[in-house]
Amino acid sequence: MAGGISLSFMNRRIFDSRVKTDKVGAKEKIFGYLIGPIGPALVNAVLASYLNVYYTDALGLTLVWGGLFLLIFPIVSKIANAAVNLWVGKLIERTHTRQGKARPYLLISAPIFFITSALCFTVPNFGIAAEVIWVTITYNLFYLCANSFYTMAHNLMVPLSTRDSDARGSLSVMNNIAMTMATGIIIAMLFPMFVLPVLGASREAWATMGWILGAIALPMILMEYYYTRERVTEEQREAEETEPLPFREQIKTVIHDRYWFVLMLYLFIYTLSMNFKNLSLLYYCNYVLGSYNDGITMTLVNVIGGIPMGLGIFAVWPIAKRAGLRNTTLVGFVIVAVGSAICAIVPTSMPIVLVGQFIKNIGCLPASYVFMALFADVLDHCEWRFGFRCDGLSSAIYSITQTVCGGIANGVFNLMLSVTGYIPPSVVDGVTVAAQQSDATKAVFVFFFLILDIITSIVIVFLLSKLDVEKTIGQEQAEIKSRHEAAATESRE
Repeated sequence: MAGGISLSFMNRRIFDSRVKTDKVGAKEKIFGYLIGPIGPALVNAVLASYLNVYYTDALGLTLVWGGLFLLIFPIVSKIANAAVNLWVGKLIERTHTRQGKARPYLLISAPIFFITSALCFTVPNFGIAAEVIWVTITYNLFYLCANSFYTMAHNLMVPLSTRDSDARGSLSVMNNIAMTMATGIIIAMLFPMFVLPVLGASREAWATMGWILGAIALPMILMEYYYTRERVTEEQREAEETEPLPFREQIKTVIHDRYWFVLMLYLFIYTLSMNFKNLSLLYYCNYVLGSYNDGITMTLVNVIGGIPMGLGIFAVWPIAKRAGLRNTTLVGFVIVAVGSAICAIVPTSMPIVLVGQFIKNIGCLPASYVFMALFADVLDHCEWRFGFRCDGLSSAIYSITQTVCGGIANGVFNLMLSVTGYIPPSVVDGVTVAAQQSDATKAVFVFFFLILDIITSIVIVFLLSKLDVEKTIGQEQAEIKSRHEAAATESRE
């Protein structure tokens, strides 16, 4: 194809997928979509939830440049990350190998992911100036290089795996079980009970943890690579060989599609809220609901709140098949708002917060388990309406949204810590000692962990009411298949 990126070395058989069947099978589900993604999800969850804690508590960067460093650095880094994601999206659209267009970047990301995730937590004690430089470089190496390649490719695995809606739904559930196992069980339940008390504010302990995480992620990314397959890409390759439409033209076209626009706006609001919630969780448990790294408060919040996420694995897809992906997700966010409101009644009461968290996570089930199936339907709809796939563009926007929201959340949250006078813990004779925080600082933790969810859930319910793509998607997919079959027949003639 003209203008395409061949990555010819990827055509060697050693890089071939271990998935040979035309239909999605058990090995593909288990190794490619369940076990494989756990490693990188684990690393991303630790960085999202605890890297800021490492910066504020272990490195003491809260007041660097009067608090401006931890405000400006993540925002600027995420803007750069957004530009890189757009570039990677273009690479994916123009990549043509027998392994597909997205899967090769899973393989490329694996070694970089290992090294950079470890270096993020290995900051040498050479003074504030050197630490700031090291933090800036390693943070950007991870997010701009390793995570951009991995996430952009990973986000496209479900949409490119098959056009079978049931199979997509099953893969989406598997994918999110992996995320739940990484974030809901390991990070949310085991990490605060067994790991955080050991880490404290010790640089050495954090560094050791970083290398362990990287070593776990490497083989699992390779597993995801070898047990996935891009059937939709193969179908297009057989049907036609045309130059991909430039991103500028794609965005001008798809921005006018109501479903695509609503889905991307939903992604932005939901992701921003999740980032604020993840950032504030540990601080909220340490200073509002319990005591500093007591090993039980955060575990209780996550265990009780996370029980629905475990049970929902078996319930959410059957419900979504009957009620619809959109309808199930919409009702879920109504429940999220109710659960958050219950928590906010008395944010210092463990019983009330646990009840609210339980209800809240029931509502989170559809957004957690079936979203990628809805995302895939919207991409198929755009192909039907405009005559081209916008996978790379949509994955780029998806990743840019996650990136920018992370930067905004980190910057705003750290600014509020600085403005309200957050005091990091200190290490006395090898023991981490927490400081007493002001009421204003505690109010920041309560707002970002509880109140913001109520606001964003109401907005998301309104947005989802406009996303009725499922009404016609079956007919649209049949028309797309007919077009490709006709194009393949014509090209053979």
